[in-house]
Amino acid sequence: MRTQPEGNAVVYCQGAFGTTNGKTAHGLVRRTDRYRVLSVVDARYAGCDAGDVLDGKPCGIPICRSVRDAVTTTHASLSESGAPTHLVVGLAPDGGRLPQEARAEVREALGFGLSVDSGLHDFLSEDLELAWFAEQNGVRIRDVRKPPDRRDLHFFSGKIDEVDCLKVALLGTDSAVGKRTTAWMLVDALGASGRSVELVGTGQTAWMQGASYSIVLDSLVNDFVAGEIEHAVWSAWNDVRPEAIIIEGQGSLMNPAYPGGHEIIAAGRPDVMVLQHAPGRQEYDGFPGYPLHSLPVQIQAVELLSGKPVVAITLNHENLTDEQLESAISTIQAETGLPTCAPLKTGLEPILEAVEAYFTERPGNEE
Repeated sequence: MRTQPEGNAVVYCQGAFGTTNGKTAHGLVRRTDRYRVLSVVDARYAGCDAGDVLDGKPCGIPICRSVRDAVTTTHASLSESGAPTHLVVGLAPDGGRLPQEARAEVREALGFGLSVDSGLHDFLSEDLELAWFAEQNGVRIRDVRKPPDRRDLHFFSGKIDEVDCLKVALLGTDSAVGKRTTAWMLVDALGASGRSVELVGTGQTAWMQGASYSIVLDSLVNDFVAGEIEHAVWSAWNDVRPEAIIIEGQGSLMNPAYPGGHEIIAAGRPDVMVLQHAPGRQEYDGFPGYPLHSLPVQIQAVELLSGKPVVAITLNHENLTDEQLESAISTIQAETGLPTCAPLKTGLEPILEAVEAYFTERPGNEE
């Protein structure tokens, strides 16, 4: 069993904190068991509290101008936690590439004796100069998105049918819409109500947050995606026997660049779905000219593919005033007939009630 946390992290998010390209950093600021987060790097917000910038609520994590500032200045006021041990790349740009200007700061972090964890598609451990710096300084570079050896991958077998607990997929109508954050909140809410729950993470950020059962779906060879989803869900059930498993979604069914969710529906075989939506968006994230399919169409597509119900709608409140958000909640509830809330603004109570109903509605599980 891994001891958590592994170390003290500086989260690198230069130029992207508070944007959809900073979603990995956002996840780590909001929660992680894998690291103690000491600071975030983004010169635009230097001197601010990361929680204040992100959610309007201070969390005690300062934002620094540079890696050098984070290492040489900020940790001095956090001596009870100790000095930084890791630089975690909190960027999540389209295509997963490391910006050229960021490479110099990664190299500097290695020079300061920090191990580097990266969830990008650019494998920093294969950069000869960076690998040399890591070796010279006795630290490591860990590429979270590096695919496992094919000998270690699983092909779909049908063992998902052995999983005898409620499976909830937290899907979305777009990428970078808040699926993972809401999934964790649902895990916490069900746990607080007395349920035993496990999260199956499907991206690099959930792994960085310390999800015990986790795959990085978009790094896998296509033939093994379904099998790895099945194996992760089955392993969570086989090891822990929880009452519920929450499966983190990826992309969205009709996103032009990230058409995620198909394999989760097919291989994870969820009993119910919760659908995360951003009513303030008109187009798919990062793709101007590609209009977002309407919420009713997306619900119809999910239910047609799965044969299972979407039981609730959760909203990302970006680009909406409080008044606009309140109106959106009312409109969507009336339009879909489904309980709707904005988790980071209004909490999860209506969604929790909707999911709780299915513990007793599953065949053979009447309480």
